[in-house]
Amino acid sequence: MPPLDRRHKPISPEYFELAMIKNRINHRALASVFAVALLSAGCASVNLQSHIAQSPEQALELAGQESNRDTAQRYLLRIANRFQDQGDHIAARTLLQSPQLTQLAPPLEDQKRLLSMASAVALDDSDWARNLVINLTPDSFIGYSPELVSRAADLQAQTYSLAGDRVSSAMTLILLAQTDSTVNPQEVHNRIWQLLKSVSDPELQTISSKAIGYETQGWLELASALRAQGAGLDEQGRIIRRWQNDWPAHPAAQVLPSELQLIATLAQSRPEKIALAIPLNGPLASAGKAIRDGFVAAYYLDDSVDHSKTDIQIVDTSGQAFSELYQQLSRKDIDLIVGPLEKDALAGLRSLNTLPVPALGLNYLPAGNQIPDGLYQFGLSAEDEARQIADRLAAESIQDVLILIPQGEWGDRIEAALLQRMADTNTTALDIARFFREDNLRAVTADLLGITVSRDRAIQVERTIGMDVEFEPRRRQDAEAIVMVADPTVARQFKPLFAYYFGGDLPVYSPSIVYEGTPDPSRDRDLNDVIFTDIPWVIGKPSELRTQSTRYLSGTRGQLGRLFAMGADAWQLSKRLPLLKQVNTASLTGETGVLTMTPEGSIHRQQMWAQFRNGIPEILPEQEKPMADAETAEADENVGNTGQ
Repeated sequence: MPPLDRRHKPISPEYFELAMIKNRINHRALASVFAVALLSAGCASVNLQSHIAQSPEQALELAGQESNRDTAQRYLLRIANRFQDQGDHIAARTLLQSPQLTQLAPPLEDQKRLLSMASAVALDDSDWARNLVINLTPDSFIGYSPELVSRAADLQAQTYSLAGDRVSSAMTLILLAQTDSTVNPQEVHNRIWQLLKSVSDPELQTISSKAIGYETQGWLELASALRAQGAGLDEQGRIIRRWQNDWPAHPAAQVLPSELQLIATLAQSRPEKIALAIPLNGPLASAGKAIRDGFVAAYYLDDSVDHSKTDIQIVDTSGQAFSELYQQLSRKDIDLIVGPLEKDALAGLRSLNTLPVPALGLNYLPAGNQIPDGLYQFGLSAEDEARQIADRLAAESIQDVLILIPQGEWGDRIEAALLQRMADTNTTALDIARFFREDNLRAVTADLLGITVSRDRAIQVERTIGMDVEFEPRRRQDAEAIVMVADPTVARQFKPLFAYYFGGDLPVYSPSIVYEGTPDPSRDRDLNDVIFTDIPWVIGKPSELRTQSTRYLSGTRGQLGRLFAMGADAWQLSKRLPLLKQVNTASLTGETGVLTMTPEGSIHRQQMWAQFRNGIPEILPEQEKPMADAETAEADENVGNTGQ
């Protein structure tokens, strides 16, 4: 056979280089196709037992590709737990609320519930909490393993509370105390007591009639007994001791809640010699006398006081330096000084690190000041009212507001407190108008509502096209409400102007300065629909003190009436300062509101709400505060709301 004729085509360098490039391109294309094939193969490409997703979306996508439902659900729960460990509860919520985590096996359902409660509490998500407690009972936590029982009960109690069901929250903790001997009884009993305190009277009566079990019945009887109308401090102490004698084997009888321990012993430790140091002459004389009258009236109407042992000395602070007066009083046999009222006089105590005699100042030092040990501060703080307005806006889901505040230092403090709390509650101030009483209020209102901008825009259009155009001004459409800080004379002008400039549909919120304190329907009809906050003494149901004082004393109405109520609460506070200081959840329901104390010794007030209808204030229902954390901003008021 003849040899084959072989002919070889020479390979040029250019052809060889192109072939190599083409070969590399093909390899990359094949690798991409292979990666896609692996991803689409689901469990064949990713081991969910060890994989760590970097986002909830990635975790859901990978779990959705897993053919084994149990494996996918375990993976999502593990990743949700990892996000929680990293503090990313929003990502955890995305996974825990996913439809992929429905129809779980019982062990996985328990794990999901525990994780969900943790994130709901961390995010303060009340809607989620309400959904979670639908399938809960107070004893649900008992089904967890022993090492998880305490944590499950704690989260369950917090979730119930977040959902507004304080009764079930308390019942959970009562069961926890019976189930887990390792828990701290003092801490658990403190929490149970605070929850039962916040339950309404009708609800407490209902659950008391249905309660089963020694521990539960004992707690409910204690809560009911301490709600006796008009029970003073001494009577409350007797009620507690009587309950302990009736329920000697009850856990709370052996370890009383801290607040009740203090109440039971306060009668023996409360001050018996008090100096009321206030101005009785000069520009603040009328304010000082109103506080004096309220303080003394509350003292004489207090049945819990042994008047033969309690001595009140009234001292005029006008005409001398309070620092010198304080030194004189501290050398006497005085247990407590109530005063001073003047802010400058109160500032004179800042140089002392510790007060030798405790003092309840009737004003507030500016924020940022060092507070001496033994100094408490109480007054009609307008900043407290500003914060409550911001809380009300948040509770009603109002996010964008317009604000009117008077010019001056008083208005500066109102604005600072309002904006700080609005920032905390994610509420936005679209515009803030500061005004003087002498200003053209029409122009102020038109500017605030955007009418001026609307009109200027129309004028510019006319100039541009060279002819007149039909124009109807429009207010800005992004505002949901107006915050109006103004006295009645000015407010009665602003409110009709809101309607005139197309803002009549916007709700209006105000502090107590908007109301003179005495019904005046003919003049206050211009304030119809304005929602405002004020003290119980002015708009609440009359107490015995208010009824008796109004009948026999002058100066109990209007602005002086508010100071009279402040004096009455100063007396009640004088007996409870250690309680409010040592128990951060303790409170006092007074004539100026529900009083609580900050760790620095400043008294904060939670007032009532009303709305003008036919020129008369009508009380509005209470609303839950949207913020769970305690107020930290310090109050900074001159003499309450008596002036600007």
